[in-house]
Amino acid sequence: MSIYDYTVKDNNGQDVSLSDYKGKVLLIVNTATGCGFTPQYDGLQALYVKYAEKGFEILDFPCNQFAGQAPGTDEEIANFCSGRFGVTFKQFHKINVNGKNEEPLYTFLKSQAGGVMGDRIKWNFTKFLVDREGNVVARFPSTKKPEALEDDIEKLL
Repeated sequence: MSIYDYTVKDNNGQDVSLSDYKGKVLLIVNTATGCGFTPQYDGLQALYVKYAEKGFEILDFPCNQFAGQAPGTDEEIANFCSGRFGVTFKQFHKINVNGKNEEPLYTFLKSQAGGVMGDRIKWNFTKFLVDREGNVVARFPSTKKPEALEDDIEKLL
């Protein structure tokens, strides 16, 4: 299996094949709108603006598994993110990242990250960096701010 073999739902309920992102550097993030890390949306948007033209994409997967910090519908979450943080990168359907109902993409991401930080996602704003060939090259904890990822992103671009 490859990351490009997965299909996910966007925040409008439409299927999106990750093969659409072949040749791009990806940052895949599980997010929440009511979390202490929510201000990281500013840093994520800044990275997206700076590197999108060079082939960089952010894939935002809201997740309500951690203290119920992503309440609301997909539409409400998208409106919050665009209104409060000016988010223009791709947002997807709210998912689970752990447990029996976890999104298969996240099962794959965790398996490819080499067991770093254990198999479970520990909190909101865990980040996976994927190279242009679809390889998961790094996993970053919630505490790692988006701006601290610039060197890693630039190396892949």
